[in-house]
Amino acid sequence: MSDEPLQPDRLEGAPHPRQTLHLIGQDAAEAAFLEAFNTGKLHHGWLLTGPQGVGKATLAWRIARFLLATPDPDDGGMFAPEPATTLTIPDDHPVAHRVASGGEPGLKSVTRSVNPDTKRLRQQIVVDDIRALNGFFQMSSADGGRRVVIIDAADDMNVNAANALLKMLEEPPARATLLLLSHQPSALLPTIRSRCRTLRLGTLGPDQMAQALTQSGVEITADTNALAALSGGSVGAALRLSLLDGTRMYAELLSLMDTLPLLDRARALKLAEAAAARGGEEKRDLLFSLIDLFLARLARTGATGAPPEPRVSPKEPSLLMRLAPSPHQGRVWADVQQRVSARVQHGLAVNLDPASLVLDTLLSISESAPSKAPTA
Repeated sequence: MSDEPLQPDRLEGAPHPRQTLHLIGQDAAEAAFLEAFNTGKLHHGWLLTGPQGVGKATLAWRIARFLLATPDPDDGGMFAPEPATTLTIPDDHPVAHRVASGGEPGLKSVTRSVNPDTKRLRQQIVVDDIRALNGFFQMSSADGGRRVVIIDAADDMNVNAANALLKMLEEPPARATLLLLSHQPSALLPTIRSRCRTLRLGTLGPDQMAQALTQSGVEITADTNALAALSGGSVGAALRLSLLDGTRMYAELLSLMDTLPLLDRARALKLAEAAAARGGEEKRDLLFSLIDLFLARLARTGATGAPPEPRVSPKEPSLLMRLAPSPHQGRVWADVQQRVSARVQHGLAVNLDPASLVLDTLLSISESAPSKAPTA
């Protein structure tokens, strides 16, 4: 158990991104940053985008270590050092030690903070979290070195926090680099996006996923192909699936969906009650994510006439083909996915009974299933 239980930028049970020294599958993003650094075109604001869990935080911490440990590139001359070819800083470097221990004075990480009144994590990054950076910049400016700020995630900022950050991006402190992580950059203020250079990170394939999961140090018992399919190429999502036994949960969902169009209500109720168990919010949220994924795979099957790859289980392709036998049915499932997603989001926002919400979702899916072919 971690001695820092309230860490919104860390998946419980997995290492913190600052402890992950190597990044897999994002060579293009790393190369783009190195080129900017080596050519003296280092921007003060960087927006790291991509699906959640693909390595944005790991890249941000790699960049931070690199900037704080690497001298500025020389302007030229016969004694100029060779351009940097990697962001990797040896783990025995003093900067790496200080970053790992949380004692690097030139680095500040901004996440959702603890509300002093409730002692719980806030749901947003608030303006005081951003304004605190003014003190950081003032205290760290005396030595003239670089200062690096990681905001994880910029999507979490409320309006006042976003406006406060915008002022910093408009008038950045000297030798300061701000690294903004965003899963949905389109939701950020356009003026924030325009003042940052974007690094886009992509999803990982099955082989890269296997490497990243091995590197995490988390014991993985599920099939990596299944994790790759269910996670959408996101290492963070794959770790979450593994830690919460998500592949087994998806198998149970497939087995229940195989009873359509006559939904097995007893099994559906059992699944709903399990999702509503006390302290099971994470598994409930995972179940809704898996239902959304299943509907998306149904829609794609209908649209393309074939189950999507990679396949989660041997039984999944025939089930998808039976429930989505045509482009028309694929469009039906796409509409169901949008409707169910909106209903779930609303239900969670107004604190509807989780068991009722799960059962209502499953019944809604059942109503849209095509009839089984008549038997001879």
